[in-house]
Amino acid sequence: MRKHLLIPFLCALFCGIIQAQQPVKPSTTDIYQSIQKLNFLGSVLYVAAHPDDENTSLISYMSNHVKARTGYLAITRGDGGQNLIGPEITNLLGVIRTQELLAARRIDGGEQFFTRATDFGFSKDPEETLSIWNKNDLLSDVVLAIRKFKPDVIINRFDHRTPGTTHGHHTSSAMLSFEAFDLANDKSAFPDLLKIADVWQPKRLFYNTSPWAFGSPEEFEKADKTNLITFDTGIYYPLKGLSNNEVSSMASSQHLSQGFGRLTNRGSQNEYIEFLKGDALVNNQTVFSGIDTSWNRIKGGKAIGDILYKVEQEFNFKDPSVHLSDLMKAYQLLQSIEDAHWKTIKTKELESVIEACAGLYLEASAETSSSTPNSKIKLNIEALNRSNATIELVSLSQTDGTTLQQNSLLKQNIKQNIKTDYTITNKEIYTTPYWLAEKGTVGMYKVDDINLIGFPETPRQVSVDINLKINNNPITITKHVVYRFGKPDKGELYRPFEIIPEASAKIPEKVIIFENDKQKNIEIIVKAGRDNLEGFVEINHPKDWSVTPERQSVSIAYKDEEQRFIFTIIPPKNQNEGYINPIIHVNDKVYTKERIEIDYDHIPYQTVLEPSESKIVRLDIKKKGDNIAYIAGAGDVVPESLQQIGYHVQTINPENINAETLSRFDAVVVGIRAYNTIDELKFKQQLLFDFVEKGGNMIVQYNTNSRLKVDKLAPYDLKLSRDRVTDENAEVRFLNPNHPILNYPNKITQEDFEGWTQERGLYYPDSWASEFTPILSMNDKGETPKDGSLLVAKYGKGYYIYTGLSFFREFPEGVSGAYRLFANMLSIGKEDIKQAENLKQ
Repeated sequence: MRKHLLIPFLCALFCGIIQAQQPVKPSTTDIYQSIQKLNFLGSVLYVAAHPDDENTSLISYMSNHVKARTGYLAITRGDGGQNLIGPEITNLLGVIRTQELLAARRIDGGEQFFTRATDFGFSKDPEETLSIWNKNDLLSDVVLAIRKFKPDVIINRFDHRTPGTTHGHHTSSAMLSFEAFDLANDKSAFPDLLKIADVWQPKRLFYNTSPWAFGSPEEFEKADKTNLITFDTGIYYPLKGLSNNEVSSMASSQHLSQGFGRLTNRGSQNEYIEFLKGDALVNNQTVFSGIDTSWNRIKGGKAIGDILYKVEQEFNFKDPSVHLSDLMKAYQLLQSIEDAHWKTIKTKELESVIEACAGLYLEASAETSSSTPNSKIKLNIEALNRSNATIELVSLSQTDGTTLQQNSLLKQNIKQNIKTDYTITNKEIYTTPYWLAEKGTVGMYKVDDINLIGFPETPRQVSVDINLKINNNPITITKHVVYRFGKPDKGELYRPFEIIPEASAKIPEKVIIFENDKQKNIEIIVKAGRDNLEGFVEINHPKDWSVTPERQSVSIAYKDEEQRFIFTIIPPKNQNEGYINPIIHVNDKVYTKERIEIDYDHIPYQTVLEPSESKIVRLDIKKKGDNIAYIAGAGDVVPESLQQIGYHVQTINPENINAETLSRFDAVVVGIRAYNTIDELKFKQQLLFDFVEKGGNMIVQYNTNSRLKVDKLAPYDLKLSRDRVTDENAEVRFLNPNHPILNYPNKITQEDFEGWTQERGLYYPDSWASEFTPILSMNDKGETPKDGSLLVAKYGKGYYIYTGLSFFREFPEGVSGAYRLFANMLSIGKEDIKQAENLKQ
């Protein structure tokens, strides 16, 4: 019986997580907890480098137990990571990871902020990191975050005093926070920021340490803990029916693209923070010791507090609407508060509490999920009062300037549906991540509007102000327009309403490889953002290349329909590369961007507009062998890339691996991190080794050295390390220059290692059996040579190759040398066949 009682609660919880777009529908326990937070006037800012760096346990503890306003400042959006749930990498991965952070914050109760820094890949020291990031600009962003959020307490995830012991991004995040702690209160520091945020001095700065930071738990026991504060973050919340560490686990599990889905846990769990600077700690003080976190903190706040503390103490869980009179009194008093910071924050919180206590359901939904500038959409405003309170709907004010007078009483549980038109003007900008609107540098996004810096996403522009009177007191509730729809297999669904261009175009292949001087037909897909789209499309191309025809007419009858066009690309005779991009002409307007849609269940639907372009590469490349089996790992475009140079590639399901299936192929390529993510491979590994022994080639791309699913990674001893070469321009030395892999069928030279992106490679083996031949040596500045990036071993009649080189990053960038080297890896052993054929002749 107990199990059945839990089902509705768990369904409600996880449906809210899965359908992140749905409106919040708080229960009375949710309302009560919101009132508790309303009555706490203190804030904590947690600072780290990437999505998934944050300590969700500590963030949840501060938000749900302490009741503090809690924020997480992530220096980057994690666009340099890998993607375990789909093909998106770099910018698009950053969009996904941004939304995963927001999903995590919806669970643990925190708020989310960012800087303009990009995750350009692994960095071994903060000196390199801050030179690529542009330290001054980034320090400005951190100072701005502090001045806007105004935290009483800052907690750093990493230690600013230990450069070189962890990711350079990690240490840099702490160094920036440590420096910004004082600069935030200095008017001479970044004076331009004063236009949008006044100076602020946090009270204390901490480092979120652990026993392992002291060397071991045993060393930690012996250490002086004078400057440490300890929290038991495993506390239980009866109102939630969950412990804090369960909430934490569910929050961190939103980082699905990084494989952070995990079991929840319960029970006592200590967290430690070390005091770094600010107001000194005395005798086991708390983080907020000496800081007034009551309503008395602000001038005129006592009268508000007297009302709201009484509401909290006497809260009616059966009928919270009985508190509306007091809540509205507090609301009116709050509007006279001089402290603009707390007035803004607490007004927003109090409006949500009033709306929930009144049982109000207010929604503005559009008949369509998107529209273009200079268009009209139809809205349905749903207004429902589910309490006994006297609530009058006075008017509706739209951001397009339209005001609808209503002056109607919202009778108890009688729904009102108000139909209206909404004009999307030419002033509204497209719905797309603001940090991707313009091309930035390797280390920094370009954001011209200082008001946007730090926001997790582009603010929604299309909204409706619902002007009400509750007990004859005015209050305005703002609702962003959404799109609500249903599907038979999923039920009610929501999407954010979006503004899109009237035309967009894409080239399906982001890199087009010409292995010789033969022409290729490419496809251009034009998508309409509105009905009755007429115009023409042409292709901009490098001068050494030719395109026919010059232009083609576009005629699309309905919005969201696509029209496909074939253009012929003629490459030059010699090796060459450049970019092509489609240009759509509609009347006097030109459109050059691709509309990308990201749709996963655990995050809201996202539209991204990016320049539509593809790299074209005329390669001087030869290859042997035709049929390649590919075992997908954590997501990459290696199969598509190999098809570009003429291979027949078939992705095979690990469950279908058997001797007969493998016999059809010349080589098997294993995707990145496949041995970290695919359980089935543990049972198929010997079949793959047998395939090699019988004459096939097997290429295994990088895996991490933890959580391997197989007992044996290779037919001979091979041990992975954390060795990596992060400098994409690091010198590459040929250890065995006469080895076939460097000579057949393509002669590999130093030129083939030019133009690599983000890194040379990662997780190289550091020890291997004598049967392996190391091919290349490389290292980052000041480090010992790393010889394990490319290892080749003869096994039976075939070859086993392990490589940590980052082909999965180089192929999407069209790095010609990476293609030539990989072709040699696939071709190894085939020269013996060629020689045998020559002897027969």
